[in-house]
Amino acid sequence: MNLEYPIDIDLLDKKYSIEGEVGFMEMEGELPFISISNKYAQADICLYGAHVMSFTPHKTFELLWMSPDSFSEEGKAIRGGIPVCFPWFGPHKTDPQLPQHGFGRLTYWEVVETKSEATGETFIRFQLNASEATKTYWPYDFSAELAITVGAQLQLSLKVTNTSSEAFEYSCALHSYFNLSGIENIHIEGLQGTTYYNQLTNEHAVQEEQNLTISEPLTRHYLDTQSPVVISDPVFRRRIQVQKAGSQVTTLWNPGQEACLNIQDIPDEGYETFVCVEATNAFKHCITLAPGESHQTATTIGLDE
Repeated sequence: MNLEYPIDIDLLDKKYSIEGEVGFMEMEGELPFISISNKYAQADICLYGAHVMSFTPHKTFELLWMSPDSFSEEGKAIRGGIPVCFPWFGPHKTDPQLPQHGFGRLTYWEVVETKSEATGETFIRFQLNASEATKTYWPYDFSAELAITVGAQLQLSLKVTNTSSEAFEYSCALHSYFNLSGIENIHIEGLQGTTYYNQLTNEHAVQEEQNLTISEPLTRHYLDTQSPVVISDPVFRRRIQVQKAGSQVTTLWNPGQEACLNIQDIPDEGYETFVCVEATNAFKHCITLAPGESHQTATTIGLDE
């Protein structure tokens, strides 16, 4: 099924580029993307999926992890960066043949605004609206907007509006992959005392440790939490803070060695250099919108200084 809209890089560049700050690019064999550079940071955002692929504050090096084996072609999801999972998170509830994590990351989003803020930050806004193509996957009328601000911190906000005549339910995530010196070197702060669903064992538990270390495969969904999380990486000499709003679930994921061997678009040892910390709405925290209602799921990523 075709979820594309025609991409005219020259037209987009003419309409939305900002000299010295925002440019549109299409390299041979690669998907088209936006390159942003300002006084705070550099970032790349792919038009396919409105997918942030790189965020590098000038004070440090790349915060996000991208798989060197990621696909870069229509019809396949990009591995790494920040995929937008929408309108469902994980497998579809009733049809496992439908794409994992929804169709939001498998379609081009339309650029509708670029702006240079007075503060020196850069603002980009994307939109994805219901179409005949999206209705082959999900029968509702909707408008989704992804607002991205690139500054000393990276801010993303996914706003979903119900434009149909009936209520609908959706789940979503901002599925952020973070670049690590090594999974054995880091610990994660901010989740002590929080109940989580362990997807690998199908059990619920409470995290007792103040600082979570990762030494085995991990798929945990922390429930009823909006607390900020810090990824402490002493070898890289930095602490990455992940804040969020409008999200009641924080998902942590690392596939571990054995599963990684069976993931085509991650190198066999790729699990060693990333962890996902995601702002999620799923499980008992799916979002229900009446006609005309909206909900925003947001995350802010930056150095904890």
